[in-house]
Amino acid sequence: MQSYRPPSQNGTLSIVTGTGGLGYEVALALSRAGGRVILAGRNAKTGAGAVAAIAAAAPGADVAFEVLDLASLRSVRDFAARLRGSEQAVDRLINNAGVMSPPRLELTSEGHEVQFGVNYLAHFALTAELLPLLRARPGARVVNVTSLAQHYAKFDIENLRSEKGYHPGRAYCGSKLLQAMFARELQKRSDAAGWGLTSLSAHPGFAGTNLFETGGGMSRFVSTRILLPLLGQSASAGSSPILFAATSPEIDGGALYGPTGFMQMRGAPGPGKYAKIVEDQAVRSDVWRRSEDLAGVRYG
Repeated sequence: MQSYRPPSQNGTLSIVTGTGGLGYEVALALSRAGGRVILAGRNAKTGAGAVAAIAAAAPGADVAFEVLDLASLRSVRDFAARLRGSEQAVDRLINNAGVMSPPRLELTSEGHEVQFGVNYLAHFALTAELLPLLRARPGARVVNVTSLAQHYAKFDIENLRSEKGYHPGRAYCGSKLLQAMFARELQKRSDAAGWGLTSLSAHPGFAGTNLFETGGGMSRFVSTRILLPLLGQSASAGSSPILFAATSPEIDGGALYGPTGFMQMRGAPGPGKYAKIVEDQAVRSDVWRRSEDLAGVRYG
């Protein structure tokens, strides 16, 4: 299956969170298209390896690594401060890095359940911190990488952080639903305030990425050895909807993009459907206010 190829990215700067799996594939494709890319992740050794691999695969690539630990809001602030001090504008922010279903409850530096904190809240804070650089580039895009799991989330406004009665799968689904809500609400607020952003959501379908490594036991075995070969696709193919959302001229602000094949698990990228609750503006506004308080940021 041929992956989506982005148009020329000459003269653009993209920030991609996550150095492996989808993040690596997105950064590689953007680099091959001539764009400048900053990969952001917590492990400097892994990041250096990703940069070296991209440089080898795309000679002349302008790609660099910056330390960003999404399990620490201080690290988010420090990363954004460095960029605000060194860059004039950002064309694309791709909020991709994530954690999936750790078997036991894990917490971020601020005491949030790690999937809520890493997958959602840190990206919410990062986007706010980088808003001046995004607003400096007319038409800048913010892409939140969500999942089909959003459709299976049991939304509870009083348990956004999934800290009560922790369940690995429920917490993951909830974090991905929140990312989808964020993408939809960010577009609404950008339109109302004149920020000039295009906010989008994308999901990779059922893609073979390193997220499965955080799961365990029989579930991981069944997913990677049986279901993935039958129904899924590679990380490279899974990156296509993200790249489409980030670069295609044929997108609608606030929309979701994903694979268009069997059950949206594989295939060429195209429009997808949000979970029904994502379209509830009152719920999104409530989540936004609570998220600003939890992240210690204010948009605008």
